[in-house]
Amino acid sequence: MNAIGLMSGTSLDGVDAALVRTNGICVSGHGPAVTVPYPPDLRGRLRVLLDDAPHLTPQAGQVHEIARDLTDIHAQAIRLIRQSAPDMPVDLVGFHGQTILHAPVSATLSTGADTTGRHAPQRGRTWQIGDAARLSAATDLPVIHDFRSADVQAGGQGAPLAPLYHAALLQGLPGPVAVLNIGGVANLTLVGATGTILACDTGPGNALLDDWTHQHTGQPYDRDGALAASGTVHDPSLAALMAHPFFDAAPPKSLDRLSFHAGLEQIARLSAADGAATLAAFTAEAVARTPLPEQPVAWYVCGGGRHNPALMAALAARLAGSVSPVEALGWNGDALEAECFGFLAVRSLRGLPLSLPGTTGVPVPLPGGRLTCMGITPWGTRDGGHIL
Repeated sequence: MNAIGLMSGTSLDGVDAALVRTNGICVSGHGPAVTVPYPPDLRGRLRVLLDDAPHLTPQAGQVHEIARDLTDIHAQAIRLIRQSAPDMPVDLVGFHGQTILHAPVSATLSTGADTTGRHAPQRGRTWQIGDAARLSAATDLPVIHDFRSADVQAGGQGAPLAPLYHAALLQGLPGPVAVLNIGGVANLTLVGATGTILACDTGPGNALLDDWTHQHTGQPYDRDGALAASGTVHDPSLAALMAHPFFDAAPPKSLDRLSFHAGLEQIARLSAADGAATLAAFTAEAVARTPLPEQPVAWYVCGGGRHNPALMAALAARLAGSVSPVEALGWNGDALEAECFGFLAVRSLRGLPLSLPGTTGVPVPLPGGRLTCMGITPWGTRDGGHIL
C-alpha cells in the first residue's frame, strides 16, 4: 500500500508528511516528504495548551479550536504530497496528531509539576489532539489514528512507537546498533546482535533547550547549536539534573515533554550560553546513562537534534560507538517519523502489533490504532464512524 504518514512532534515545529510504500513488514519504496510549519499563533496556542492540558477535558473549547486548525494544516501537507507524487495513488493515511499530554500508568515519571504548580501529576492517560473525521473528509482518504491509547490502556508506556519501523529499515545491518531520535523528547531503538528489539525514552531531547533559547533570545530554537557552543557546561547543575530517579530505571520507560521543566530551576542563574551548553550536555548524558543490555557499536541519529552540532558533539564525546546522522544509511532523517506512521497505519489495518513488551512494556505484542472513513475508501466501502 502507499501510505502517507503524518507527524507533529513535541518540539511543536509543525507537520511532517511522507509517503511510504509498505506491507507493514517490509518497506519497498519511499515517496516525497514535506514539512509544513505551524504558524506562530498556532504554535503559541499549543505551548499554552501543553501547560493547561492536565486540567482540561476533550470537550474544552480551546482544544476543539486548536485541533481544527492543526488538522487543516495536516490536510494541506497531504495535498502537497499528492501533488508531488501524482503517479503514486494514496491508499491510507497515518495521522498521529499532536501530543499535549502523555502520562502512562507505569511511567517512572509521567508529568512533572513546574515551579508554578500548574502542571500537576496525572497518570494513565495519553492525549493526542486532531480531528480524524475532518481530515478524512478533507482528503477523501481513510485515516488511521489514535495509535497510543490501546497500549497505555493495556499497561504499556505508549511510547516510543517507531522501533518496529527502525527495525524494518535496519534489516541486514549487523547489531547491536541504535537509532536515536531527538525530538522534543529523545528516544532510542536498540536492535541487538540477535535481532531483539528494545526501546525507551532516554530523557530530554530538544524541548528544554528550545524553551530556554526562546526565553533568553526570543528565537524558537538554538539554530546551528550556536548558543550552546558559545557556553560552558555547568557541572554541578548537570549533576543535579541527572539525579532524577528516571535515569536509574530500566527500559522500557517514557516521558512527557514537560517532565523535566521543574529542573530548569537548577540552571536559572546561569547565562543564556552556559544554560544552553548545560542542557545540550543533559540530553547527551541522559542517553549515555540509559541502562542497555548491549552497547551499540553505532548510533544513528534522527530528529531535529541531529541538526545541532553542539548536541551531536556532546553525543560523540559521551557514547562509546560511532555517532552519525541517519543519512549515513541513506535515510531521510527529516521524514523518518512521518514515514513511521504510514508504516504503522498499514500494520494497524492488517491487525499487526504496533508495540512489543521490549518497546513499551506492554504485556504482549499489541495492535492499535483506529480507522476513520468519511467517504469511499480504496476497498469500496463507506463508513462514517470509528472502527476499532
